[in-house]
Amino acid sequence: MRGLVPSEEEEPVMHDHRRLGRELDLFGTDPLIGAGLPYWLPDGAVVRHTLESYVRGLERAAGYRHVYSPVLGKRELYEISGHWELYGDDMFPPMRLGAEEVVLRPSLCPHHAIVYRSRSRSYRELPYRVAELGGMFRSELSGVLGGLTRVRAIQLNDAHIFCTPDQAVGEARAALELIARAHADLGIRGARYRLSLPGEGGKYVADPELWRRATGMLRQVLEGIEHEEAAGEAAFYGPKIDVQVADAAGRESTLSTVQIDLHQPERFGLSYVGADGGRHRPVMVHRSVIGSVERVVAHLIEQHGGAFPAWLAPVQLVVLPVSAEQEERAREVVREAERAGLRAEVAVEGSLGARIRAARLVPYQVVVGAREDAAGEVALRLRDGRRAQVPVAELVRRVVGVVAARGADLWG
Repeated sequence: MRGLVPSEEEEPVMHDHRRLGRELDLFGTDPLIGAGLPYWLPDGAVVRHTLESYVRGLERAAGYRHVYSPVLGKRELYEISGHWELYGDDMFPPMRLGAEEVVLRPSLCPHHAIVYRSRSRSYRELPYRVAELGGMFRSELSGVLGGLTRVRAIQLNDAHIFCTPDQAVGEARAALELIARAHADLGIRGARYRLSLPGEGGKYVADPELWRRATGMLRQVLEGIEHEEAAGEAAFYGPKIDVQVADAAGRESTLSTVQIDLHQPERFGLSYVGADGGRHRPVMVHRSVIGSVERVVAHLIEQHGGAFPAWLAPVQLVVLPVSAEQEERAREVVREAERAGLRAEVAVEGSLGARIRAARLVPYQVVVGAREDAAGEVALRLRDGRRAQVPVAELVRRVVGVVAARGADLWG
């Protein structure tokens, strides 16, 4: 392989995910579907599927068990959880089914509380970590909706850890470490940690002792970690640690959270059998590594300008034959890349220059001309401008390695 030719570094540019989402055919909206209800196009669906598969694997390795739960629940479920009383303004109206009323769920935690209490639990089973990539729905006002960042139908990466009080701080710390790992793999730069507490005038569970205990636990979690405290940002059922991220314009948003909840275990009557044979109340740690799929994809589009990390890119490698005589060879290169698990395609429409420009955000552009065909090589153009002549087998091996490592450098 001949060495890579370096390129000049470019200044960072601000990007709008709504514009790029349209230009790159990632997602769209339509008045017939409704405001705040985006649909995912094929390339966007690839990004979403890859992201979901990644986070599920990360969670499995961290000891989580995955479940599925319905997006509907009886009104009574949310009355027990406290959502109906304290979060009802953000919920869709109930639908009547015979004598019952069902509601589109605004969160997954009541369902996971039911999963936990589906049978008796022993202290030996704790911590019991339940994870789900599930749909939920928020009745957002039309004026605040925008792109993927504020939507009405949300696919949330959610999890709940049911543990003993002595385990809660350690579990919350482990959740923060998992968030840091995911952010590093995704190339997300965190802005700061925020301890979100109740504020004046908000709707919160009226139990000062539960708030005191839960806040004390989270302060232990944050010992040694630089953070700020913010009144009025807590969930209605408990305090939380928000992992704040910033876009290119410096605007902050919450992407990932860790929350300690002593309220819902009480309301749902959750318990475990302790070493003393008695019944004890578990702590419920809420944890979201990447938050909603919609918001994290919006952030990634803007941060990377649509030039996703190689492992996440919709198309990882595009092969460009110089002329019709090299098309079959180009398709052979694609087949070899696909056999290795890469997302690859051939581009044949238009001039070579136009095809190169159209594929500017693809991590690896591979040009096959008569000379390359005869030599069994390809002319490689990396997205960052570097170039090299490389045998096909070496190309595939190196790209597979970069994708597997989820590294930032395209050539490892």
